Amino acid sequence: MTAPKRKRDVQQNIRLSPQELALIQQKLAQLGTENREAYLRKMALDGYVVRLELPELKELVSLMRRSSNNLNQLTRRVHETGRIYDADLEDISRRQEALWDGVHQVLTQLAKLS
Repeated sequence: MTAPKRKRDVQQNIRLSPQELALIQQKLAQLGTENREAYLRKMALDGYVVRLELPELKELVSLMRRSSNNLNQLTRRVHETGRIYDADLEDISRRQEALWDGVHQVLTQLAKLS
């Protein structure tokens, strides 16, 4: 008699760190299963990868870049002239406020994910 042919005859091996293996074993225990092969197959096929698309984060990076550029220009001007102007300080203050608003928006969006 010959053994029945396997449905899954392609084998894939992966290398894990001891910490990764322990984490997988912990997740298996949480699920109440010991079939690691089935768990890994299910996660590889049906699991998901989270890719964050947060336009708020892109805007925040843009605001930070502009604010940094303005601060560098202001610093050069102060070194050249020895003076700082109220309008420049108000601009920095507005930009800092916009940055903090952006940080708050990003944190709010991230909190919704958990």
